Amino acid sequence: MSPASKKVESGKKPPEFINKKARRNYEILETAEAGIVLVGTEVKSLRNGRAEIGDAHVLPRGGELFLLNLRIEPYQNASYFNHEETRTRKLLLKRKEIEKFSVKVREKSLTLIPLKMYFNARGKVKVLLGLGRGKKSHDRREDEKKAQAKKEIAQAVKNYNRRSS
Repeated sequence: MSPASKKVESGKKPPEFINKKARRNYEILETAEAGIVLVGTEVKSLRNGRAEIGDAHVLPRGGELFLLNLRIEPYQNASYFNHEETRTRKLLLKRKEIEKFSVKVREKSLTLIPLKMYFNARGKVKVLLGLGRGKKSHDRREDEKKAQAKKEIAQAVKNYNRRSS
């Protein structure tokens, strides 16, 4: 029996960590899935749902991408082999993707933001990266107005369907 099938049988879904600020503060132009280099206690802590991705960002350095300010709490049952909470973590992408993102970050002044961190079907931790352009405050207000209008329309349709039934 494979390790992936054991996870499905247990019935417990592994946690997902979503950066809620990212889509509000940035216009996402492109996304990519990346692997991440972690130590054992970090993976165990992630399985317990003990991480914060909200303040994290990605920087290209020396032909590689690094994730900064990702906070993974220390694993409770580890002894002195525990990890540092906000250490810099290396991201794993193909060389061409790294070069493409590095050029866009440098030349077009775009930002790489982790949108989501999750366990894939094989039990590996993956990070969904978004290449984004920062929104201005008036852009955010416009998006909030659109979202509010959608909510009002949905509510009106719901109320209309209730009355007509």
